[in-house]
Amino acid sequence: MPTTEELRQRIEAGLPGSSAQVHDLTGGGDHFRAEVVSDRFAGLSRIDQHKLVYDVFGDEVGGPIHALSIKTSTPEGVR
Repeated sequence: MPTTEELRQRIEAGLPGSSAQVHDLTGGGDHFRAEVVSDRFAGLSRIDQHKLVYDVFGDEVGGPIHALSIKTSTPEGVR
């Protein structure tokens, strides 16, 4: 099972320049919440922003990563 740190590293590697925080929602290692800040989200719909994050994991979401809740924002949106 993936750890929150592994997921964070993968998101940040898959979206260079991004910053991610990942939380294990149930303690079981298969339900996660990721909060991702990236310049790449600028001008994209929320759906397209989330798709960029889901694409990092491919078929793992729904498999080893049973559930992944995502919150996305741009650096300007965080201030």
